[in-house]
Amino acid sequence: MTLDPELVRRAPKVLLHDHLDGGLRPATVAELAVEVDHPLPVTDTDALGRWFAETADSGSLPAYLETFDHTVAVMQTAPALRRVAREFVEDMVADGVVYAETRWAPSQHTARGLSLTEAVRAVQQGLDEGVAAADRAGHPIRVGQLLTALRHQDDSPEIAELAGSLRGEGVVGFDIAGPEAGFPPVDHLPALQRLKELNMKITIHAGEAFGPASIWQAVQRCGADRVGHGVRLVEDVTDGPDGPRVGELGGYLRDARIALELCPRSNVQTGAVASVAEHPIDLLTRLGLRTTVNTDNRLMSDTTLSKEFLGLGEAFGYGLDELRRFTLNAAKASFLDLDARRALITEVIVPGYAALGV
Repeated sequence: MTLDPELVRRAPKVLLHDHLDGGLRPATVAELAVEVDHPLPVTDTDALGRWFAETADSGSLPAYLETFDHTVAVMQTAPALRRVAREFVEDMVADGVVYAETRWAPSQHTARGLSLTEAVRAVQQGLDEGVAAADRAGHPIRVGQLLTALRHQDDSPEIAELAGSLRGEGVVGFDIAGPEAGFPPVDHLPALQRLKELNMKITIHAGEAFGPASIWQAVQRCGADRVGHGVRLVEDVTDGPDGPRVGELGGYLRDARIALELCPRSNVQTGAVASVAEHPIDLLTRLGLRTTVNTDNRLMSDTTLSKEFLGLGEAFGYGLDELRRFTLNAAKASFLDLDARRALITEVIVPGYAALGV
């Protein structure tokens, strides 16, 4: 089955794993770089977009992460953060996304004097502006912030308290990101425990550069409500007489409905999988895991959520039925409260797909 690109774009979609500093428009990077006198590898907008995608296409997570030096450098003022956040919402609306969570590390955006709280509020102002404009245009969308602490830094307790204090101002959860090698999430247990005390939701990057042991630690030791990537959970799958089956860890995630935030194109770029056609998302879905489809970093992967679904459709023969299933999985795994999740599903997603004949 071949998915129609326009139907995919129109279909309501939910995005859970997208980095704010990984989704800037190339033109925005170029313009903001001039404002702060930050040197770029190339200045032509089209060439700059190609540079990000080609540099990120390295097969190495550390090399992939180096591209963020440029995006973070131009996101150091309140107006810049507000603009990037507003454009994030505009890009989501253009792609048919009806709910999105954007994650970013406030500690990386204080080099020009912003406090952590000022940075978060600047982003929220931009998100609110984008949401209000979308409502006026008849394309309602909801957006939440995930505040990220970096594995290789020691300020996770401060970021955890920040997330808790701003929960009523658009922050819906907490994330741990950064290089897995040598920086296990258990190093941040005090912060994670504090988040549990604050009744905050947690997602942790795991199972991208390391295997099931990393996922186990994120879930069982650190209390993650979702797993960022988790693509290497496939290593917990074995062949039995009745076909593939998940091991104890996969079975726990399946039964507890802990979602995997899978990012097909990014997983190929960082070397976690060889190609989209070899991505384990299809197998893990058939085995009952709560799988979701995400973009990770739209600039670095030259992608959108629609492009991700079209790629999966080409690789696995998916149609709108599968797109609907992944979207429902993401809505159920979102960090919205229960009433908001139900409303998103019954009032937006289900009618949206019904209008497309699904």
